[in-house]
Amino acid sequence: MDKTLSYLKLIALLIVSIIGFTQAQTTVQKVDSSWVLVVDGKPFEVKGATFGYGEDVNNYPAYFKDLNFLGVNTIRTWGTGENTAQLLDIAHAHGIKVMLGIWMRHGRPGMEANDSFNYLEDQAGIDDMYNDAIQTVEQYKDHPAVLTWGIGNEVYLNMDTDAEKEAYSKLLERICSNIKQIDPTHPITSVDAWTFGLNWWEEFVPSIDIYGLNAYGAGANYLAAELDKRNIDKAYIVTEFGVTGEWDIESKKNGIEIEPSDREKYDAIALGYPNWIQNKSKCLGVYVFHFSNGNNFIAPWLFTHYKGSTRPQYWAIREAYTGQKPIKQTPEIQAFEIPEAETASNTWVPVTLSISDLEKDSLTFSFHYNQRTGGRSRKDQINALKFKGNLNDGFEIELPKEHGAIKVYVNVKDTYNNIGIASTSIVVLDEAVKNSKYLAAKAELPFYVYQDGGNNPYIPSGLMGNYEAIDVDLNYTEDVYAGESCIKISYSAYNDWYGVGFVDPANDWGEQPGGYALKGAESFSFWAKASDKNIKATIGFGLIGKDRDYPDSAIESLEIKLNTNWKKYTIKLKDIDLQCIRSGLVLFSSSYGMPQDIFLDDVVFE
Repeated sequence: MDKTLSYLKLIALLIVSIIGFTQAQTTVQKVDSSWVLVVDGKPFEVKGATFGYGEDVNNYPAYFKDLNFLGVNTIRTWGTGENTAQLLDIAHAHGIKVMLGIWMRHGRPGMEANDSFNYLEDQAGIDDMYNDAIQTVEQYKDHPAVLTWGIGNEVYLNMDTDAEKEAYSKLLERICSNIKQIDPTHPITSVDAWTFGLNWWEEFVPSIDIYGLNAYGAGANYLAAELDKRNIDKAYIVTEFGVTGEWDIESKKNGIEIEPSDREKYDAIALGYPNWIQNKSKCLGVYVFHFSNGNNFIAPWLFTHYKGSTRPQYWAIREAYTGQKPIKQTPEIQAFEIPEAETASNTWVPVTLSISDLEKDSLTFSFHYNQRTGGRSRKDQINALKFKGNLNDGFEIELPKEHGAIKVYVNVKDTYNNIGIASTSIVVLDEAVKNSKYLAAKAELPFYVYQDGGNNPYIPSGLMGNYEAIDVDLNYTEDVYAGESCIKISYSAYNDWYGVGFVDPANDWGEQPGGYALKGAESFSFWAKASDKNIKATIGFGLIGKDRDYPDSAIESLEIKLNTNWKKYTIKLKDIDLQCIRSGLVLFSSSYGMPQDIFLDDVVFE
């Protein structure tokens, strides 16, 4: 049956109960053969976007005004944090609901992150996740912006064995069933990739109200059929959606997946929404991925903004939800080609480029590359290329000092801040790079290992010695050296030694590629103090030895006696091999009769 008719019937059925509502609430109702989400007694079609600006609190009003312009009525988060209350307040002020995320850890490193959690043995970690989930619900259940709880994201996808999946499922049911007791006014959604969670949810987690299914491209069109195939009569939301992602691309050039064009990215959203999502009777709507800004690999592919400029995906959301075409068209790159032959690094090669721009605007061009080998940090990076020329006479680009296939981008920006992006690939040859055992991300100097608790490049996951007595706080705010926060490393035992390594990737001891190339850095410095006088510590960088597959290229440290006042310490880096620093900060100390705290701030290579 047509959803519009179902909505009308539902309104008629609920008209009496609406009068009695004294509190905001969300329910899932089935009317005839269609599932409908009901908010405060009115049908609510999810026209959503995932939200990537959670840390940028000062600009919340501008972002939510932008979401109103796009026709978005709900956002999705993956978890909560110190800014959640403010996020909910500003969302409510703009009439936008929130699928509030409750993060559940992944059983193995995967698409989301490098985390690894043992659901079969780590009972303390399981209890922490349960308690965090319940605390989140108790804290925010009465906020009028909450639409539904979104528990977990692609956990089944990032898990090895059926035994682990069953253990996770049982934890999920424990959480969901208890949430129902605490908060009967909001439904529970759990999220996984494609249909990987369906069978587990059906068997072990009956307390889920809505299935959250992440699906990209035309795959979203087949979700309803997948539920029917399993005889599942339950509502679902497409909790992530956009053009086909790299993980599903079959066509390759030089071994690199061919990225869809900007036109394909636009059409996937603008046409995919009515054709693959809105017309499905079990589907409550969609969250397009991703209302955010970035400068890494995924941003040109799936984000609404790249380096602060507006992408076609932004305008596609607006057309999908409001029917309105772009106010200003993004420059369309009709052809982008570079030579097919394998070519030596530092060679200048010609570019074939054809552009269509309806506004006949003044355009700005730039060229960049991405290396699809190495660790996550390296594969995420998009680096600038040297170029010369112009559109009329032709461009040339200089190939970087890399070895192997690289992905090459052209960026075309207009004066309205729209940016069109196209990509291709080429094989670059460089014997020196080929014979190097390091595959590290390139770093720009000064390179901060720690600065004010933000998105720091290394994770303090390398705990050593009496590690159970260690606590690391990256956002300690009392008596900091600079900014608003510093690192506080607490050791609660009265004896023994301990160590903390800030590493990339997290939880790795040299089995995976990672780290940063810090060529050109002349010094490594940090500010430090301690809770008591004369606490001795060894502090520096580098931890993973040459006996591992992916070591630090250098290990340097200072043995120092700390006091209760901030003091700067510096290691000079002349003749130090900085090709790959996996461990950007390492600290060792011991306790002699009392617990201790060590504080660090402004840790930097420069």
